Amino acid sequence: MKTTAFSGQQLAQIDNPDPFAPPVWRSPVYHTPGWVITIVQLIRAIVALVKFLARHPVLDLEAAVLILAWRLAGWPGPVILTSTVTVLLIGWRVRWPSSFTRFIASPVRGKWRRWHYQRHWLAVLTIAHLVPVFRGQVLAPVLGKVRSTRYTDRVPVRLVSGQAPADFANRAENLAHGFGALLCRVRSARPGFVILEFVRRDALAAIIPALAIPGHADLKALAIGRREDGSPWLVRLHSTHLLVAGATGAGKGSILWSLIRALLCLLQAGLVRILAADPKVMELAYGRAIFDTYGQYAADPDAIVAMLEVAVSDMRARAAQLAGKQRDHTPTTEFPFVVIVVDEVAFLTAYQPDKQLRERVKSALATLTTQGRAVGYCVVAALQDPRKEVMSIRNLFPDRIAMRLDEPEQVDMVLGDGARDRGATSDLISADPATGAGVAFVRLEADPDPVRVRAAWVSDEDIRAMAGQCIAAPVPDRELHAVEGEAA
Repeated sequence: MKTTAFSGQQLAQIDNPDPFAPPVWRSPVYHTPGWVITIVQLIRAIVALVKFLARHPVLDLEAAVLILAWRLAGWPGPVILTSTVTVLLIGWRVRWPSSFTRFIASPVRGKWRRWHYQRHWLAVLTIAHLVPVFRGQVLAPVLGKVRSTRYTDRVPVRLVSGQAPADFANRAENLAHGFGALLCRVRSARPGFVILEFVRRDALAAIIPALAIPGHADLKALAIGRREDGSPWLVRLHSTHLLVAGATGAGKGSILWSLIRALLCLLQAGLVRILAADPKVMELAYGRAIFDTYGQYAADPDAIVAMLEVAVSDMRARAAQLAGKQRDHTPTTEFPFVVIVVDEVAFLTAYQPDKQLRERVKSALATLTTQGRAVGYCVVAALQDPRKEVMSIRNLFPDRIAMRLDEPEQVDMVLGDGARDRGATSDLISADPATGAGVAFVRLEADPDPVRVRAAWVSDEDIRAMAGQCIAAPVPDRELHAVEGEAA
């Protein structure tokens, strides 16, 4: 049968030997002249160049200076200029490392890491089924400005309409392997955005030695260790209470002694008092001189209950004095900040055979945690078993730390519902003291996303050195009056 050839400008029915077949139409094809294609591509190149120059003003300035140096002095000009700038940057890095990291190293690292993610972005997200297709159009989430440290990358992502953070959380393992990271955590941002936190190197793999005793301290930011991104771990005690939960050998003592070490300068200044309840008679007793000098130590259950009840009475008396004068407490020598450290609180609230003592302890702790924040009282409690029947007032602690735990369910008991789904895998922390002791996940009252941290290890020698300073230090006048009153 004869066939007909069609040109691109024609629109006709294609011959088909089947008389009952539906008509098939071929769309016309218009050939674009070559000179039009050349002009369009040239315009696109010019637009791309203008955008690049507008987005990189510093690079533009550098190029202009190098060209000017070459025009004025020939080839030695750019060489001398480059050498001078390199020497200045090295000197800056050696003399002021913090500012160099902030203004030079971090921005450069962030741009380099963004290029890495941009290079593999579409491929990884497509294979992870995070790139939807709508009406034949591929819709990829938009990569934002990457912020990097030596250990982690924070990658903001603008979601496609209809996506949710849970979609990325369910594919976190795919993303980690796809981008060559140890792990990936998904942080909630404002609506329509998420932050992917990639951990490239483990900043907490090695034991952190005890931090130096500070010359001055802030009760809202006490340095006691290191965060996963390499920055200092700062703990707030002012206007909050702290619950520390962890299995035997998890390193709860590292947190307690690091807090005491960070508070030492304020203790010596008389701005902080510390009350220690040590029912195990092991952990805190090693530095008892610190508590005897700047507060009180109790190990017997009866003595612990009496100390807590006296603290409640003092707290109420202070509240009566400050009522109508101030709403937030500022530590002074007259009204110092009081930190109440209770080690193994479960022994007092659940395992104590004397029911009356248990109820008195629960009542005192409940009163301190509900009424003490505004008048300068803070409770730091440590326990091994976080179950509700063991610690019925755990919800009264705004800030919580989950160290190594035995069961996945215990993570949500300590840090709140959904904490493990957001990356707080405390049950997977290694039991090896070299790699797992002191490692924990922190959930703050103001931030529901857990953060992985590690407390510095305060050795026996460090505790003895602190106790030696307390023995050499004079006892504050108020303590002398208290002792004289007891003797009378």
